[in-house]
Amino acid sequence: MKAVMLTGIRKVAVREVPEPVIQTARDVLIQVGSVGVCGSDVHYYATGRIGSQIVKYPFRVGHEFSGRVLKVGRSVTRVRPGDRVTVDPAMFCGHCDQCRIGRFHTCRKLKFLGCPGQAEGCFCERVVMPEASCFKVKRTTTLELAALVEPLSIGYYAVQQSLPMKGARVGILGCGPIGLSVLLPAKLQGARRIYVTDKIDSRLAAARKAGACWGGNPGKTDVVTAVQKAEPLLLDVVFECCGEQAALDQAVEMLKPGGKLMLIGIPTVDRISFSIDKLRRKEICIQNVRRQNECVEATLELVEHHRIRPDFMITHRFSLDETQEALDLVEHYRDGVVKAMINVEP
Repeated sequence: MKAVMLTGIRKVAVREVPEPVIQTARDVLIQVGSVGVCGSDVHYYATGRIGSQIVKYPFRVGHEFSGRVLKVGRSVTRVRPGDRVTVDPAMFCGHCDQCRIGRFHTCRKLKFLGCPGQAEGCFCERVVMPEASCFKVKRTTTLELAALVEPLSIGYYAVQQSLPMKGARVGILGCGPIGLSVLLPAKLQGARRIYVTDKIDSRLAAARKAGACWGGNPGKTDVVTAVQKAEPLLLDVVFECCGEQAALDQAVEMLKPGGKLMLIGIPTVDRISFSIDKLRRKEICIQNVRRQNECVEATLELVEHHRIRPDFMITHRFSLDETQEALDLVEHYRDGVVKAMINVEP
């Protein structure tokens, strides 16, 4: 089959590789339909690593995908050949201490698509996944929208882990796909006012259209002062979605005493810092968000019942052969890109 491999820093090759095969009774062979280009894919493409996860070339990235079931193992019951599915890229063992308490996303033996040392990604024509990772999609839902369920589920999970949204004053720093994936469920669940920041004006416009009450570009505006002026009592929760030190500092200034800071963005550096004086005096609670846990099905239901409408996020489309062009576009934030999709099969 055809696959797109990383062969070095910002180097990509389209190659013929062996077909994946079903190896266990619970495996599902999937024809890849649509793949979203994620910021983590771009990290691996541009730097060859995310923290301790270092690419050994050649390697295939990609994890946000949907497709069509081609074949199933003898014990598979939830899907069958011909079904259209969205896929949770996390593959958990089901037996370790973390799995036993329901923390499947921090499984001790977790394998994740497109993660170095764990599993090859889905920038290719076909993939084998465990049955537990496959969620049947209605015929009325496009494969592109089905592929968006993965990042949307991260936003849904982050909101779920933060605090009750009804009446909340919310900040979202970074309006890329993950920031927007936080905004949609936060708005749905009753957030009173949502303030957003981003260095790209087109993303601010998209966020305002999706329900943000205010958007500011920190390269042009003192966003902290603007939010403090609009909300003298400050914000209940801030979702940091860009992984930048400046945004972390801004978040602490925007939060009320007793507020909550949700860390979702992936920094390019190994260490970040905070003013402990401000954190302590405000008694700020900090929580990291590790992908998502058991939120794919609930998110898919919201999409299929049109309770959230993420279509606007898709701004660019590419073929599998054009994957490097897509990665370059997303890395450099060109042409107002929000979400670039690789469409392998209609």
